[in-house]
Amino acid sequence: MSEDANLLGQVRQWVEPRCADLKTSAGEPHLEHAIGTADILQEIQADTVTQASALLIGLPESAGSQQHEEVSRLFGPEIASLLQGTRALLRLGSIVSAADSAALDRSGQNEMLRKMLLAMAADLRIVLIRLASRLQTLRWYAAAKIPSDPVLGRETLELYAPLANRLGIWQLKWQLEDLAFRFTDPQRYKEIARLLEEKRVERELFIQQTIARLTVALDGLGVKADVSGRPKHIYSIHNKMLNKQLQFSELFDVRALRVIVDDDRACYTALGLVHELWVPVSNEFDDYISRPKANGYRSLHTVVADDQGRPFEVQIRTQAMHEFAEYGMAAHWRYKESGAKGGQIAASGRYDRQLAWMRQLLAWKADAGSPVAGSAPVAVPQDDRIYVLSPQARVIELPVGATAVDFAYHLHSDLGHRCRGARIDGQMVPLQTKLQTGQTVEIVTTKSGGPSRDWLNPHLGFLASPRARAKVRAWFNAIELQQRVVQGQLLVEKELQRLGKTAINLSQLAQQLGFANAEDLYVAAAKDEFSLRQIDSVFQPVEVPQEIGAQDLITHHSSGDNAALGGKSGVLVVGVDSLLTQLARCCRPAPPDSIRGFVTRGRGVSIHRADCASFAELCARQPERSIDVAWGAVKVGLVYPVDLSVRAQDRPGLLRDLSEVFARLRLNVIAVNTQSKRSLAHMGFTVEVHDGPELQRALQALLDVTGVLSATRR
Repeated sequence: MSEDANLLGQVRQWVEPRCADLKTSAGEPHLEHAIGTADILQEIQADTVTQASALLIGLPESAGSQQHEEVSRLFGPEIASLLQGTRALLRLGSIVSAADSAALDRSGQNEMLRKMLLAMAADLRIVLIRLASRLQTLRWYAAAKIPSDPVLGRETLELYAPLANRLGIWQLKWQLEDLAFRFTDPQRYKEIARLLEEKRVERELFIQQTIARLTVALDGLGVKADVSGRPKHIYSIHNKMLNKQLQFSELFDVRALRVIVDDDRACYTALGLVHELWVPVSNEFDDYISRPKANGYRSLHTVVADDQGRPFEVQIRTQAMHEFAEYGMAAHWRYKESGAKGGQIAASGRYDRQLAWMRQLLAWKADAGSPVAGSAPVAVPQDDRIYVLSPQARVIELPVGATAVDFAYHLHSDLGHRCRGARIDGQMVPLQTKLQTGQTVEIVTTKSGGPSRDWLNPHLGFLASPRARAKVRAWFNAIELQQRVVQGQLLVEKELQRLGKTAINLSQLAQQLGFANAEDLYVAAAKDEFSLRQIDSVFQPVEVPQEIGAQDLITHHSSGDNAALGGKSGVLVVGVDSLLTQLARCCRPAPPDSIRGFVTRGRGVSIHRADCASFAELCARQPERSIDVAWGAVKVGLVYPVDLSVRAQDRPGLLRDLSEVFARLRLNVIAVNTQSKRSLAHMGFTVEVHDGPELQRALQALLDVTGVLSATRR
């Protein structure tokens, strides 16, 4: 007896009495399942260690670490490790199957589950055991003639068959698909089976005879070729009829051959020979060598018919084309699983490379005639992501090093804020515990509250996800903003109490002061970006005309040179001598503005710019109070306050740079109001100027400051 056979005999002899009376929940004997799984692995030429590990999957898990140590001692740590990894995958399957089936209906979740299967397998032989185990379960249902749970069939079609397809294990793929299809849609399965009109054995015989004939003909032409073929299976036929809206009679590739030759020239030579041996079917030839597909796929496709009129497809390509189709971006599983248009599914590059690597490994096994893994474990290339399960069996992808807090924030921001504890696989753990692929995570929350600032400390290890850290920072920023709002509201209300103006609308007050809403006013006040003294300006009385007599037109006289110059304002009233004048604060006129005057009660003549909206409103109500005025002679040192408005991209040092402009021009700034919103700064300055040209120089200098979008007189 060989060493391999001796190992399998020892394992089987040891395991039989330990699980002879055990059965699965469906009624399948554990020992029968384990032996059937090992036989399937032998069919695909898996190594002896993998087959031996499969024989042990029927053992009860209740023994725990003691059983693991015994298996390791008797049969080696490699078999013990494979058994442990396989059990983890079986537990994952149980969790997913027990969960709401709606969680598996989304293609994105199916893709995540496939990733999780591979990520959990430290040794890719574990994935082979899991696929063989599922196939054995389906075979048992079919042999026992027991109706299978539809969830089992859907899960096989959506998860395990695509995974076998991606790994290139065709023998497992077609059996998984056909058996699962038999249980999910038995009526359609039987219809297609009847339409085939011949048994699988007969179809395979046709392929073998056709291969032999073509191989002999190619040898006669001196063309070195590898000819292979396989008949279409029932589920594949169903899919093609469904996706392409075809009748069974319209299918030309129920049987198919693949010819691999040395170079492009040999491809066309082989094509000519195929068309010489069999009758080509019109409109069924595609030259993807001279005109490759958009994804780079290259091959010759033709459909021909034999003497009995049975059509079959022939694909002809070089070895390089074949390897690209199998392992490159045009791999068969990419366009088969993503639809008729051949689009690519979303999968990470590292994950794709892992799958391609496994397919190449199986190809090397076939070429060398050696076991899949030899005597050494087949390690999976490491990934930088982990895959964990929610209590509802939803797969969550997180970065390596992620914790339960990262998991909570991934599900929902509010869940993260209220996270206070976590259970991993049912056990309470500290929040800093690093999650591992395959674990089930449950978050323990409080009814209210928020995150801890410790979570932002990288040395404490609460968070590994940048997304989660951003959500925590956003929470604290919102809290800080609210604190500033409360602080600023107290300051504003205190100032209003000082002014005796408590019964007012604060939103309207904020808008009058140039803010979008009251909260913006409060924040500006709390950050000392707004002077509370400016509130007083809102309550200054507007000049309301009143009925006056002639004696009221002449008020306080100025004397001497000041009267000749129009008093402090530097304005002469046309037609009336020595009237008291004052510049209106609503429009702040300054030379050489066109100006008009309005006679007020008790304060003389109020001087407005001619285009002032307030002046127009006053004149509309009392036009007889309007009076012509003009600027007097220039008085040395006389200055006029004007309001300037600046809009700029907010940045550090902006206010300093603008202040330097006023200092350089020797302009006195008597009031400043700034606010920032959505990265834009809105600033108001009240500046004393001597005349119009000085004002224009100031505006131009402000426009030259970096980031300033506009500078205008308000």
